[in-house]
Amino acid sequence: MDDFPARELGLRLALLRSHEGNPRVLRRLLAQVPSVEAALAAHARLPPAVRELLAPLCAGGADWRALIAPDVAFLREEAACVLAADAPGYPPLLAEIADAPPLLFCRGDSRVLERPQVAIVGSRHASPAGLANARAFAADLAAAGFVITSGMAMGVDAMAHEGALAAGGDTVAVLGCGLDRVYPRRHAALAGRIRARGCLVSELPAGTEPMPAHFPQRNRIISGLVLGVLVVEAAPDSGSLITARFAAEQGREVFAIPGSIHSPLSRGCHQLIREGATLVETSAQLVEALGHFALPRRQATGPSATTLPLPLAMPLSEDESRLLSAVSPAGSTVDQLVAQTGLPAPTVTSLLSALAIGGRLHALPGGLWQPAA
Repeated sequence: MDDFPARELGLRLALLRSHEGNPRVLRRLLAQVPSVEAALAAHARLPPAVRELLAPLCAGGADWRALIAPDVAFLREEAACVLAADAPGYPPLLAEIADAPPLLFCRGDSRVLERPQVAIVGSRHASPAGLANARAFAADLAAAGFVITSGMAMGVDAMAHEGALAAGGDTVAVLGCGLDRVYPRRHAALAGRIRARGCLVSELPAGTEPMPAHFPQRNRIISGLVLGVLVVEAAPDSGSLITARFAAEQGREVFAIPGSIHSPLSRGCHQLIREGATLVETSAQLVEALGHFALPRRQATGPSATTLPLPLAMPLSEDESRLLSAVSPAGSTVDQLVAQTGLPAPTVTSLLSALAIGGRLHALPGGLWQPAA
C-alpha cells in the first residue's frame, strides 16, 4: 500500500464506516468513479444515485478523519494493513472475481495471499475420520508448497489450519467479523498462531461483530483467493457447499472426498461429485492436479525466504504462450481471450491464474488482464 494515496484510502475507509461497514456500497461507488476523492470533487455533476452513496461524507461538518479513528488504531498495530483492490499487493486471484472486496483488512504476513493457495472446508461437526482427513490433507498440501486457506470455524476448518501449521507451512483464515474479534472465541490461540505463520483476513472493518449474514459472503473470499477448494465432509445444505459453488462460478477447481452412503456428512460431497467435482481419495491426487503451481515451503529464516513464485522460472506451455501473446497491453477480458485463442473458457481462466501467480500477468479491476511490466 506504500504507493496508494493515504487520503484516498482514508476516504474509502470513511465511506465504508459511514455505511455501517457494508463493502457492497463502496464496491458500487468504485464501479462508477475512479476514486472517492475524484467523486467528491465532481459531486455536483454526478448522477443522483452516486451522490446518495457519497452523502455521509458531504454532510455539513462531516469529519471523515474522526470516523476512521478505529481503522487508524488498527493500522498502527504490528503486521496490520489494508489492501485496496486497485493497489499493489492485492491478491491477484481475488482481484479477478466479479465482487472482489474493495478493501481487504489483514493481520500477519499479507504476502502469503499472493502465493498458490488451496482451501480446505467442511462440517463444523465432522466425524473423527473427517477431522483426521482435514489435518492430513492440509499437512501434505502445505509440505508440497501450498498455502492452506479456510475460515477458522470449528471442525474441519480448524483442523485444516492445524495441519498446515504442524507441517511448518503457511495458512490463511478468512473471518466473518472484524480482525479485532476472534470467532469462535475458543480459537483465540489458533488465531494467534495463524497470524504468526500466515495471515488473518476480512473485508469487514475493526469492530464488526460476527453476524450470520457475514459468513456466506466470507465464503466467496475463501474461494476467490485459491486455486481449488477441497470439501472434506459436508451436509447438503452446508456453508461448505456454498464455498464450493462460489469456487465453480469463479472458475476454480472443486474437489471432494467421498464417504459412506449411510453418513449424512458424506451427502454434500457426493452431491458435489455428481455435479462435476473431482473425487479425491489421497492428497497425492490433489497435488497432481495442482502440482505445477506449488512452491517450495517457506524456510524458517523469515517471511521473505520465498517471495518469488516458482512458476516464474518455469518454461511456458504451448497454451500459456499462446494465451500470453493474446493479452493486450491495454487489458483483455476472459471472453476476448477465449475468442482469440480458441481455448475453452475454464482452460483460459486456469492459465490466467497460473500466469498471474508466476508474475507474468496482472489482474485489473473490471475482469481485465494485462501483461506484467
